[in-house]
Amino acid sequence: MSVKTITSKIPEFCMTHWLIRIPIIVVFLQQGLDKWPIDAETAESFGLTLLVWTFVVLGEIGGAIGLVVGGLLDYVKRLKEFGDLITRFSGIVITGIMTGVIWTGEPESFWDVLWYDNLHVLLWVGGMYFALRGNRT
Repeated sequence: MSVKTITSKIPEFCMTHWLIRIPIIVVFLQQGLDKWPIDAETAESFGLTLLVWTFVVLGEIGGAIGLVVGGLLDYVKRLKEFGDLITRFSGIVITGIMTGVIWTGEPESFWDVLWYDNLHVLLWVGGMYFALRGNRT
């Protein structure tokens, strides 16, 4: 029995994208809601303007909601493509926010980010995955 024969008998699990989607949704929704209501004092404590802070908070909440809606629209035949676009846009938003989070941490080097900022790197990669793949998982 060859490896190809064995692997061809393993069923494909079509909903495994939710194993990546759900943790990202939970983290971004939690982070966004923790920053609500939006205020200037909190923005200043992170060294951001109120406008940028508003985009961050709304982006975190919107990115999480977008991953949910985009994933669910994949099951509606007439809205599949729209769901794919929502998922991709949410991935772009998530990646942008995580880039900003990593950048404002002022790491000494690229390697410091990879070795010591694991959560942010994983969230960045998850966002990039959905930005590049959409619902075509």
